[in-house]
Amino acid sequence: MSFQAYLDAIEDKTGLTPRQLVEIAETKGFSGEGAKAGDILEWLKTDHGLGRGHGMALVHVIKNGAQVDKKHVGTTGHHRDESETLWLDGKATKPA
Repeated sequence: MSFQAYLDAIEDKTGLTPRQLVEIAETKGFSGEGAKAGDILEWLKTDHGLGRGHGMALVHVIKNGAQVDKKHVGTTGHHRDESETLWLDGKATKPA
């Protein structure tokens, strides 16, 4: 499953866009590289019912922003994506 597919599924599960969740994480002090994945995962599980796989996709975005490594773009690997930049503003506004 691509990182983008995880983020889209998170929106389906929570009703919140990835950007909204990142903003909430920032208000809770879970932003930037100093944020601890375990703390973020616990918050996502407790408040939003997200499991580890979906949570780790969001941890990546919270800690590193919307960029994914080029090695995942256009490949057939596990975390393959169409673009180096993830769309955080919701599925309804995602460009085709």
